[in-house]
Amino acid sequence: MTTSAGRPKPAFLRALSGLTTRGRCLLAAGVAAAVCAAVLNERGLLRIAVFVVALPLLTVVLASASRVRIGARRVIASERVPVGGDGEVRLDLWRTGRLPAGEILVEDRVPQVLGMRPRFVVERLPHRPVSLRYPIRPGLRGVHRIGSLRATVTDPFGLCEFDRDLAPPSRIVVVPRVTPLHGLPGGAGAAGGEAGSVRLHAGQGEPDVMVRQYRTGDDMRKVHWRSTARRDEVMVRVEERPWRGGTTVLLDHRAAAHHGVGSPDGSLEWAIEFAASACLHLGRAGTPVRLVSGHGTPIVDPPQQAGPQADGVVLDALAALTPTHERELATGADPGHGQELIAVLGTVGPQGVAELTRARTRGVRSLAVLVDTSSWQAPSWQGPGRGAGPPVHDAATLLRAAGWGVVVADRHTRIDEAWTQLCALPARGPVQTGGVW
Repeated sequence: MTTSAGRPKPAFLRALSGLTTRGRCLLAAGVAAAVCAAVLNERGLLRIAVFVVALPLLTVVLASASRVRIGARRVIASERVPVGGDGEVRLDLWRTGRLPAGEILVEDRVPQVLGMRPRFVVERLPHRPVSLRYPIRPGLRGVHRIGSLRATVTDPFGLCEFDRDLAPPSRIVVVPRVTPLHGLPGGAGAAGGEAGSVRLHAGQGEPDVMVRQYRTGDDMRKVHWRSTARRDEVMVRVEERPWRGGTTVLLDHRAAAHHGVGSPDGSLEWAIEFAASACLHLGRAGTPVRLVSGHGTPIVDPPQQAGPQADGVVLDALAALTPTHERELATGADPGHGQELIAVLGTVGPQGVAELTRARTRGVRSLAVLVDTSSWQAPSWQGPGRGAGPPVHDAATLLRAAGWGVVVADRHTRIDEAWTQLCALPARGPVQTGGVW
């Protein structure tokens, strides 16, 4: 605290600023009584005035000099709390000074998205720790910050009070909800050894070969003419590499592709919860999982080993995920790297569909969950069964024509319901049946 000239105020003046309304009124009454005693020449009244003035001043001096010290720590019960889940925070308080303190008001600066801001009143704080607990119920995914723990210390007479920060800020990670899933899509985790490669049977008496599309700079001596004639495009042989299975989950988190961005009930949060549930379910089933964005950039790489630690990496990455501002999907290359692909898509146009299907290898399973974002724009009382909007219908038609398996989900579709429909899709070829219409 500084004066108007920029110089710090003396310690006594800083202490006087801690007087409560009761203390200020008592000080004003003492000054008034002293003035009256001087005018009336009443020595008895003057003694009373001196006592009334000295009491709040002496209290301020003692309170500032006694250095009533309070120790505190904040303990969050769980490192990660799911959206809508129940968490608990414990505050441990104890007194370290010699002189007793009066009433202590403790307030923890909890952001609104985590629940109500708790306040506690503690009297006669002992030297041993006293535990205070309060619940939190986060309503929005993200990495949130609980501010410093503030205590207002009052003297036993209630004449002055001082604010002190007892504990530093803490971070709490609110992860998306995870729905238990059952079953696996047919052929989950199967893939070739090289991204973009496919195994073809070359003909009677000739062993299977690995071929892929011709790329600029490839040796023309590696062109596989039989496959080129069959597919009507130049195909080259590739060296067969060890088999490596896995599934890539593509999450479309463009702000323009979703409705209700920033709301816990928006379509983006549904897509994130589906991706989180699918990644954890596949990982626990022993399938290496890659989580990528709509640009094909990795969000989470396959972990070295499955388990709670791998689940935590996925959940932490999705908790911190923010929407991007691109208008269309732009993967550039095969986002699945030759693996099975499960794409969780928002509103996607013909250009985005072409971007996805152009780079995908034929013969490798490609699945899509199309989120009907138009259903999030309609009033919830309309209920299910409204029918998918035209953009979703057009995107589903284009993807199915390219041989993708498609499930359409609206705001009333449960995560496990969409996954069950995904697992029921045929393993190969164009899909004629879809999800929720």
